[in-house]
Amino acid sequence: MLSYAKGPDRPLSPLTIGETLEAAAARYPDQLALVVRHQNVRLTWAELLKRTDQVARGLIGLGLMPQDRIGIWSTNCLEWILLQHAAARAGIVLINVNPAYRSHELAFVLRKSRMRAIFLQEKDARANYNQILDEAAAGEPVPLQHRVLLGGASWDRMLANGIAFDANTASSGDVTNIQYTSGTTGAPKGVLLTHRNLVNNADLCALRLGLTVQDRICAPVPLYHCFGCVMASLASLTSGAALVLPSSQFDALATLEAIHEERATAVYGVPTMFIAELDHPEFQRFDMSSLRTGIMAGAPCPAEIMKRVMTRMHCPQMVIGYGQTECSPLVTMSNLDDPIELRVSTIGSVLPNTEATIVSPITGAAVPIGEQGEICTRGYHVMPGYDRGSGSYAQGH
Repeated sequence: MLSYAKGPDRPLSPLTIGETLEAAAARYPDQLALVVRHQNVRLTWAELLKRTDQVARGLIGLGLMPQDRIGIWSTNCLEWILLQHAAARAGIVLINVNPAYRSHELAFVLRKSRMRAIFLQEKDARANYNQILDEAAAGEPVPLQHRVLLGGASWDRMLANGIAFDANTASSGDVTNIQYTSGTTGAPKGVLLTHRNLVNNADLCALRLGLTVQDRICAPVPLYHCFGCVMASLASLTSGAALVLPSSQFDALATLEAIHEERATAVYGVPTMFIAELDHPEFQRFDMSSLRTGIMAGAPCPAEIMKRVMTRMHCPQMVIGYGQTECSPLVTMSNLDDPIELRVSTIGSVLPNTEATIVSPITGAAVPIGEQGEICTRGYHVMPGYDRGSGSYAQGH
């Protein structure tokens, strides 16, 4: 028997990210949509749409046009979420820039991506981003025309100078997001992702978790990564669940406080995050009883850690996810009722509308179950291609 699996068929959403936000605001206008605890922000779905469109008008006021590219270079914050939705609403392509980048890495992305504007924090405890950008842009000409400091005068000026925009220019098949891979096999590659890729992958993630408007997702994972911007932010959007950002960067205590005070029903993280939370000296004073589920991903999940999360953090339905940026990102996930042994020893089952197989790296043919090989997948979730830095891209299969 060959290593091949196909998930069940399920109707895919034809909506763009912007249309999905409109639908959420119409369906749940007064329900909580977003909590950014370190900025003391709480927005309903109607308020999130209003704030998003204010930012979208600001983008158009900068002279940006549909399919232009902008970068967001920041740790987790309100503005990250607003720019994600606003760019999508205005038909602009958002480029996720890793906050850990230094000048040579940023210079590469500035050249390769051809972004016309970059939105950044001035500095934080880790880096002076404004200075790094100066260094990155000094080496050779880049097409960057606008530098906007989040929460600063340039951000306020952009909002004040906003002009009307058409929220319906993008189609489901248009590229809306570019995420750069780690570059483990060479220079980082820009993964092109469409509205169809992202809305549907987020929707299937939310479906597998059983998320509804009654849920609250505590997401200490970084938004620049697909774990944060798709599996958290956009899964919140497709399900109506509230998104809770506990801190700008991962902080175990802030995460525990957010779960306790916001009555979170789901929590995300990589294994080391869960270990830091479980081993925090103040863990015992927090009430975890509101939790039900969550996602542990990004690294192998030890059985002992999973058992502690399920019992001590009250997450009996904690699941494992596997994916890659090129796949929007999820390919497989555990089911909520899978036995713990199955959850920690596998990467779950193939999601709906998704095919996966294990092939020989030599012949390319599917191998029998139990044999090692390379994973291949196809479906709605596969990127259209890598950005070539010239306005064109390779078609996916």
